[in-house]
Amino acid sequence: MSEFVKKVAQHVTQLFKEQTGPKLLFHNLKHKQETIQHTEELLEASDLNAEQQELVLVAVWFLDTGYLTDYANWKSIDISNATTFLEQEKIASKKVGTIQNLISLVHKLDVPKNKVEKAALDSYYWHLAKSDYVEWSELQKEEINAHVGELPTAQEWRKKSIKFFQIEHRYYTDYALEKWEPEKQKNLKKLLKRKRKAKRTERKERLKAKYKNRIPDRGVQTLYRVTLRNHIKLSDIADTKANILLSVNAIIISLSLANLVPKLDNPSNDYLIYPTAIFVIFCIISMVMSIMATRPNVTSGEFTKEDVKKKRVNLLFFGNFHKMKVENYEWAMMELIKDHDYIYSSLTKDLHALGVVLERKYKLLRWTYTVFMIGMILSVIVFGVALKFYGPDRMLEVPDLPQ
Repeated sequence: MSEFVKKVAQHVTQLFKEQTGPKLLFHNLKHKQETIQHTEELLEASDLNAEQQELVLVAVWFLDTGYLTDYANWKSIDISNATTFLEQEKIASKKVGTIQNLISLVHKLDVPKNKVEKAALDSYYWHLAKSDYVEWSELQKEEINAHVGELPTAQEWRKKSIKFFQIEHRYYTDYALEKWEPEKQKNLKKLLKRKRKAKRTERKERLKAKYKNRIPDRGVQTLYRVTLRNHIKLSDIADTKANILLSVNAIIISLSLANLVPKLDNPSNDYLIYPTAIFVIFCIISMVMSIMATRPNVTSGEFTKEDVKKKRVNLLFFGNFHKMKVENYEWAMMELIKDHDYIYSSLTKDLHALGVVLERKYKLLRWTYTVFMIGMILSVIVFGVALKFYGPDRMLEVPDLPQ
């Protein structure tokens, strides 16, 4: 870096330190220093001579200094700041004119005519290839709002950025095309992805607004979902309990028929007849009641168009449509889907029907367990009484002979 460029760097750095306010979130000293760093990297890879590199660096240093004093007229102040300093340093007018042209070229984003202009233009727009460009872009938007007071919407800002990436800007130097262009394209893809995502979100919001009064809130949906799931679980539990009781009684009866009943042919075992009969009868009653608790009830399975129009049929339960033709059922379901009130009316009816079935199952199960319990207790008591008063020991007792 030449002595003259060092003087320019010290002068511009001092300007940023003295005049940068909290509102300059993007065009601040940090951004300027990063721009100079990338400019030097680009110039080092170029075939420009020392004088040409100096022109580019000076022009890049003075770019954006106008934001420090007048945000609205920053372009003219950039040139004014550069001209004032260069004239104070007694720089040749030809050199001053070249630097002014470079600054103006960047402002207007004109097509460069030579290597020096290409280097200056590419250096200024290196930030389009920043890995966090999207976040930096948000800072720039906030900065505009802080100074101008007119914050563009996210959609407008994104549209403007995409247009700039695709149409208005391009890199010219070999270094920028190799190092920055791929990263710039990645940032463009991020912007396009956000645009698509924003469109989807906007479409959803429009649909929500359109059907706001037709779609019940999430609490109502959760209420139906949880309640129906709990009813189905309770039904499964009832069926499991009935099956357990059915299996236990079947095993008990099998063992009784295999071990107790054959012994009843022997006159000495007559005392076992009543206990065994009570035991088996109660087991059979328990089995019958368990079967009744799990036995399904199927309804007629038919409905009419009048039933659908008057919302008298629950199309969500198979028992109401299993005999209908598929065309009729399809028509009925389309009618159901069109009417949001009918949908929730059907869910309510389905919930009520499940509750009625559960009440029947658990009532029968309660009586089944009660009968089974009474049968077990009564059988044990009768077995005990029969064994004590009519058991084999009593039958073997010989009465005393008279003297």
